[in-house]
Amino acid sequence: MKISKLNLASFLIILSFTITSCISTKTALYDHYSYQKTTELKVETIKLMNAATQPYTTHKEEVENLLLDLDKLAEYEKNKPNNEITFAMCKVLSDKEKNLLAGFFKRWEAKGILSKAFLEESKKQVSDALDLLIQYEIKKDKESKDELLNLINLNA
Repeated sequence: MKISKLNLASFLIILSFTITSCISTKTALYDHYSYQKTTELKVETIKLMNAATQPYTTHKEEVENLLLDLDKLAEYEKNKPNNEITFAMCKVLSDKEKNLLAGFFKRWEAKGILSKAFLEESKKQVSDALDLLIQYEIKKDKESKDELLNLINLNA
């Protein structure tokens, strides 16, 4: 009888650790649609950013369409269970007050034309951010999660 109480206690302890660890590590599963849309967004973003040495007014509609695509992706990501990190990154990218995607377009609109040096540095930052988002979607591991969280926290 004494052994069975010990076994029951051990079982309950192991069960509670298992449940706790499963709850704290919940992450959305790989989603091919998210991967595809994020990859497309990156390619279109870099192409459009390369035009920033030209007047903003000639690319205004393209910028608006790209930001609309980002909003659509963010809405999709918001409604997936256990997907807070990807949604948070989409919000950072679409925030005009941050120094990533929407912030870049806001600056382009304000300045009219951007310098080649500014463009290259900004393009690297946005490209790296989108790469982290893509890698997180593919891997869904702790390392890619931590890298994405670091970027989100740097831009908070």
